[in-house]
Amino acid sequence: MSKKNKPQTVTLLGRSRSDRAIRISLMVSVVVFTIKIAAWLHTGANSVLSDAAESFVHMFAVGFSTFGIWFSQKPPDRDHLYGHERIGFFSVGAEGMLILIAALTICYQSVKSLIIGIEVVNLETGAGIVFLSAMINLVLGVFLVRTGKKEKNMVLIGNGKHTLTDVYTSAGVLVTLVLISRTGYLFLDALVAIAIALYISFEGYKLLRYAATGLMDQSDDETDIRIRSVLDREKKGKFLEWHDLRHRSTGNTMWVEFHALFEAGIDLEEAHREATILERKLIDELGGNVIVTIHLEPEKAHIEHHQAYRDSRKD
Repeated sequence: MSKKNKPQTVTLLGRSRSDRAIRISLMVSVVVFTIKIAAWLHTGANSVLSDAAESFVHMFAVGFSTFGIWFSQKPPDRDHLYGHERIGFFSVGAEGMLILIAALTICYQSVKSLIIGIEVVNLETGAGIVFLSAMINLVLGVFLVRTGKKEKNMVLIGNGKHTLTDVYTSAGVLVTLVLISRTGYLFLDALVAIAIALYISFEGYKLLRYAATGLMDQSDDETDIRIRSVLDREKKGKFLEWHDLRHRSTGNTMWVEFHALFEAGIDLEEAHREATILERKLIDELGGNVIVTIHLEPEKAHIEHHQAYRDSRKD
């Protein structure tokens, strides 16, 4: 048995908010990248170039995320009976990989500049442009993370966190330009660019790890505790015990399945009614889109049935 805890109209409304948010992100990322390229052309600073390179990767990743959100919302079909939500993990993983590529590019350019020499000009103008891009990304990043959490959309959350890392890198670049203008130490440009590259590498690694965790169906400890607490609390009346609990997330949907042991002699209609109540309790506890599958078992015969199933798998 299975059901969802939200009417389809609510789900579709949530999807339109996700679509709007990612499209806004795509448009803004193009604007911010253009602004940072202008800042680099004005200054020639590697630190600004590193910031622009990160924004270019982000722009490309947002495009992939836009496709991912659209594709993940396609309904199940004959070839994808569980839907298409897992594309979200690929979107997050692709974004993480692109961040690592950008970091390597930044390191290469910075080391090269340390060897052949560094030339930086128009620092005040460049600093103003970088500050403007940072403020735009700050507003966008907060908006994306909040929307992603509200809609329980991992692609939006990952995109928002990436946008906020862009703010941090811009802040580092801004401080660097100010220090260079005050001290004249041009080598700070390359050193800060390398530091930014190392920082965004760590962020890229976290996105890759998150994607791998989702694709490998790694269980969430907090979710496991919440499910078990509901099942233990509801062990009363003719619902005696549960076992073989499994659960996983495919992005926006939580799938839960387990075996429920009922008192001997209970008829199918009553057992189904008790299981439906139990299902409702789990959906209310977890929230969001939850699909629960319960295997009903009689009190006395379930051991024999399980043994027969295990023996058949050995043949």
